[in-house]
Amino acid sequence: MKVEMRYVLKVMMVVLLLGVGMLGGVALEREVLAAYVPADDVDSEVAPAFRLMAEAWNIIDEVYVDRSAVDTTRLAYGAIGGMVDALGDTGHSRFMTPEMREAQHQSHRNEFEGIGAYVESRDGLTVIKAPMEGSPAQAAGLEPGDAIVAVDGEDVTTLPMHEVVSRIVGPAGTEVTLTILDAESGETRDVTVERAAVELERVTWQMLPGTTVGQIRIAAFSQDVGADLEQALDELQAQGATGIVLDLRNNPGGFLREAILTASHFLEGGQPIVLRQDAEGRVATMEAHRGGVATGDLPLVVLINGGSASASEIVSGALQDHGRATLVGETTFGTGTVLNEFALSDGSAMMLATEQWLTPAGRVIWHQGIEPDVAVTLPEGAVPLVPPVEGALTVEELAASEDAQLLKALEILAQ
Repeated sequence: MKVEMRYVLKVMMVVLLLGVGMLGGVALEREVLAAYVPADDVDSEVAPAFRLMAEAWNIIDEVYVDRSAVDTTRLAYGAIGGMVDALGDTGHSRFMTPEMREAQHQSHRNEFEGIGAYVESRDGLTVIKAPMEGSPAQAAGLEPGDAIVAVDGEDVTTLPMHEVVSRIVGPAGTEVTLTILDAESGETRDVTVERAAVELERVTWQMLPGTTVGQIRIAAFSQDVGADLEQALDELQAQGATGIVLDLRNNPGGFLREAILTASHFLEGGQPIVLRQDAEGRVATMEAHRGGVATGDLPLVVLINGGSASASEIVSGALQDHGRATLVGETTFGTGTVLNEFALSDGSAMMLATEQWLTPAGRVIWHQGIEPDVAVTLPEGAVPLVPPVEGALTVEELAASEDAQLLKALEILAQ
């Protein structure tokens, strides 16, 4: 066991050293396989670090009294997770167990089995980043910023995020009880969620009651979002839409290509959408494709909030820099970097940041976010309206809605 673990630790450190870039955020849709590096090829400068890790492993293996806790996989995952956490890229770069990796891949295929929520590590706690559209998590009232402090009555505040997630995931039809800490009030509450097979609706749209304004909601930038958006714009313009509300609230991001396609529908071909900066400061520009279906005079308002991240920030930042849209809501999350997936031999993986995104005007997104042109905060407890709900509303019900951000968007477009 000791010899085997020494090898594992060597491979882990080499993968880390090969894979560490700048920061974390948008998926580039490619896997970078960990290279096998024989022990003799380990650089002399890092050899002491390998020996130190092996020393700690051997001590734990030989003397720790709770033998049931000395599980090789758990210790290895803890070591990898600890190394990634030590980078300080909280909420972005992360370690994923095989189960977490499969769940992430399912999200890009618009499939989920679980409670349906994106999470991040923040201040040592596992925190809800955004519930998925139509998910059990959303139906149970889980909100961005909710910290998970216990799962089925077991305290998880000292566990790394991957272990918390492993306790939450499970087959459809089963229940899990989460103890949630409200960051503002400091109070906790128990929320029981029934896991389900969740099909994520990528793009939904609706002409808002009593108006000629169409709202388009993008829940996440998963595959085929650009094509779905084109269909939505074509249908709304055929219905006589004189303005568009693009709703990116609580959209955690996704594929870069879908963000580029989305922005391209509103910008002229060749206009810069995002600047890509590597660790050495080299900058490459990614431009809008030609053939967008709403690049002209169709007025546009984009809704954003603290749950808007990654690809959402690329799109909203580009439209803001080019003066193509008015941004309404709250400052976005601040995930302005590229995440590359480094697959490990047992099916687990590390998501490591390798490049940084800047807006076309050179603004930094990472840790800063995109600020709205018009700041509007929703009343406490208010739930954003979404197209599937709006179709059943009357004009009066829409006007009386607590969705102050959407109502402000309508006010701006009416002007």
